[in-house]
Amino acid sequence: MRLRLFRARPPRPRVVQLSRLAWRDLLSEALAGILQRPARSALTSVGTVLGVGTFVAVLGLTATASSQIDERFNALSATEVSVEDISREQNPFVQLGFPVDADQRVERLNGVEHAGVYWPVDLGEDQYVRSAPVGGSADRSQIQVVAASSGVLEAAEPSLVEGRIFDRWHDRTRQQVAVVGAAMASRLGITTLETQPAVFIGDEPFVVIGIVDDVRRKPDLLLSVVVPRSTAQEIWGTPKSNAEMLISVRVGAASQVASEASVALDPAHADYFKAIPPPDPRTLRSGVTSDLDQLFLLLAAICLFIGTIGIANTTLVAVLERTGEIGLRRALGARGGHITVQFLSESGALGALGGLIGTSLGTLTVVGVAVARQWTPVIHPMTLLMAPAIGLATGLAAGLYPAWRASRIQPVEAIRR
Repeated sequence: MRLRLFRARPPRPRVVQLSRLAWRDLLSEALAGILQRPARSALTSVGTVLGVGTFVAVLGLTATASSQIDERFNALSATEVSVEDISREQNPFVQLGFPVDADQRVERLNGVEHAGVYWPVDLGEDQYVRSAPVGGSADRSQIQVVAASSGVLEAAEPSLVEGRIFDRWHDRTRQQVAVVGAAMASRLGITTLETQPAVFIGDEPFVVIGIVDDVRRKPDLLLSVVVPRSTAQEIWGTPKSNAEMLISVRVGAASQVASEASVALDPAHADYFKAIPPPDPRTLRSGVTSDLDQLFLLLAAICLFIGTIGIANTTLVAVLERTGEIGLRRALGARGGHITVQFLSESGALGALGGLIGTSLGTLTVVGVAVARQWTPVIHPMTLLMAPAIGLATGLAAGLYPAWRASRIQPVEAIRR
């Protein structure tokens, strides 16, 4: 019988399995770390709340203001066209490019509501405006006199305190009447029209027939004494400075009217006039939006930076306070990556929580301002999606160094402390 000798196999080396950290355990540990000191966690999130809230409020208010700019532009600026008299640049012998019936010619254009010619009157050095035949105030020379056809006052859409504005009959018959603003009337000592007050422009008396409180267009008329164009031309002659025309149009007709006004005024010399349409509302909106974005987004960035520093400081303090806990976890098998992920999850949770609260507060701010101003709130959906993500990114960025610091703690040194 033959015996076989078997070589004993060497024992297999024992494989140590690496520890694992489940996502459920990670979330529960992060939540426990936050709730362990709720007051500190709440104060830590304040910076992120302010930063994200400012970010949402800035973008929301900017979008809301932009929509209101479009609305007001269409209501006022988009319905106003100006025409300048540049006839002297083309022909130095021409005194006034606008014809006598300039108002009627332009008002026949489709889309035009009212139109009128005006210019500042040059009184000379020895003439001024006063409210009495003799004497007067020391600053009387500062009062501006504007010669305007009746269409200018109609296009300006004034709000009258008392009296009326002059009309085409006053223009045609060259009446010596005047319309003044409320502040100008008070300056001249005119409190009521019942006594038929008059102002003296040089030696010429003008009866005040209307006091204007406000205008929708050309607000500088409130600081002037406005007299009929025909009367001013008869007394002081043709204007020494270039005259202009104010045209009020219906919404959408401004560009067309601007292109047709010069030909309507003088088909033979259309180059005597320069029509100025309203500016592009998109350019105006983009300019205002850019200014608001640069100003307030800087404030949001500062708040986010403060929030990042706060979270980083609090997380670093928590690392120092929990050194024993970290050492115990390392001794039980937790790896450095587990410690890093644990503290990153805590700081990220604080940032995300601050982002959610900040998004809510920013949205409420936009809605509150819009309701108070009777606006329509406008918030882009992408803004609401990005804001909490910004808070989360802020928290993660703030926790990078403290988490790395925690992962470098050795178990023996930690327990020794």
